[in-house]
Amino acid sequence: MILKLRRVFEVNGERVSFDYPLPADSIESLKSKGVNTPIMASGEALNRAGVVELNAFVRFKAQHECDRCLTEFEREYDLNFTHTLVTRSYTDDDELIVCENYELDLDELLTGDILLSFPTKILCREDCKGLCPVCGKDLNKGDCPHC
Repeated sequence: MILKLRRVFEVNGERVSFDYPLPADSIESLKSKGVNTPIMASGEALNRAGVVELNAFVRFKAQHECDRCLTEFEREYDLNFTHTLVTRSYTDDDELIVCENYELDLDELLTGDILLSFPTKILCREDCKGLCPVCGKDLNKGDCPHC
């Protein structure tokens, strides 16, 4: 979704809202992370005293395989993102999102935000015990004579 922001940048107090499904099944990088349902995205871009801020909320489910015990599970994600938008940047500040021609590709921005929010190690639960290194038994289901 392309967000048109000319009026927001030009008028103090102006805002534009969005509420739409981001089609995760057509974005390969999200499919590879187990996201197989539409991502519900909502939020707004608001000009406060000449500074345009984007606030976004996304909700989705993802199928994962635990990195310790290999159990498959589903997790629901509710994520919030905030960005400062500019029409051009005079610095190397990675925190600023440049909106060329007063437009913002929300799909691209939110996809990047979602990918960066995934943990490096995905666990079925925080206290997952993993597998026995000798026999491969799932230690979450009981003790093993090897461990």
